[in-house]
Amino acid sequence: MRLKILLPSRIFIDQEVLKVTADAVNGSFCLLPKHIDMVTVLVPGLLSFHGKSGREEFIAVDEGILVKCGQEVFVSTRQAVQGPNLGDLRKTIQEQFQRLDEGEKKARSALAKLEADFIRQFLNWGK
Repeated sequence: MRLKILLPSRIFIDQEVLKVTADAVNGSFCLLPKHIDMVTVLVPGLLSFHGKSGREEFIAVDEGILVKCGQEVFVSTRQAVQGPNLGDLRKTIQEQFQRLDEGEKKARSALAKLEADFIRQFLNWGK
């Protein structure tokens, strides 16, 4: 099977795999090459796959859509993080969430400043 994980800005993974395991809204599932075609909604969690070497690899994914069509598995998600093992993956995810939180705080602060400036200029315009 060929696994393609698509992010809004790039193709995250495009490689041959033996098996894919993921979490959907109705539970965890496993896909093998001869399984029927399907579409499902993914919940935030772990997606794992076995590459041609047989080694299991883990990717943390945000919510998204998984489509299996023939020998191709497409995953479309907003964010994905890959780690060599679960411990390192957890650390990487925590660091990314911390960066996102800091970015959101800066964006909220900038928006609040814009709103305050707009109101100030609107009040001065009426004088």
